[in-house]
Amino acid sequence: MARVICVCGRLCTGKTSYAKRLCRDNNAVLLSVDEIMLAIFGQYTGDKHEEYVHKIYDYLYEKAAQIVEAGVDVVFDWGFWTKDNRTKVKEFFGQRNIRCDMHYIDIRDEDRAKLIEKRNASAEVKQGKAYYIDDKLIEKFNGMFEMPAKNEIDVWIIT
Repeated sequence: MARVICVCGRLCTGKTSYAKRLCRDNNAVLLSVDEIMLAIFGQYTGDKHEEYVHKIYDYLYEKAAQIVEAGVDVVFDWGFWTKDNRTKVKEFFGQRNIRCDMHYIDIRDEDRAKLIEKRNASAEVKQGKAYYIDDKLIEKFNGMFEMPAKNEIDVWIIT
């Protein structure tokens, strides 16, 4: 039976690379909030960012349920940074009797700093295909992240 896999982790921990590998290994469909946001709005959405993100979450939950019902695995490539996000996704799919696994990527700060540098270099070249991450954004998103408890995570990846 098809399932949903949620990739959880802080900003710039290798979630997208991991999610793409899961898709290749499981013949799954990748659903990414960042991909949609960048395609529609570009780098900057200003005060509307959170509103748009939550609307996309709701849309992608419904779309994922349709894909799973068609027999194909779905991989969500977004951070699931808060306990509330993780609880909501588990409840949404649980109510539909759809298996929902949470994978957490645990990375050392030094390795994460290297990934941020790599991402920023890529963002400058790709212009609009990836977010540029400055120090203020890192600080903001670090403050938003709630470390998951062991019982919230089905697969804990230490890199």
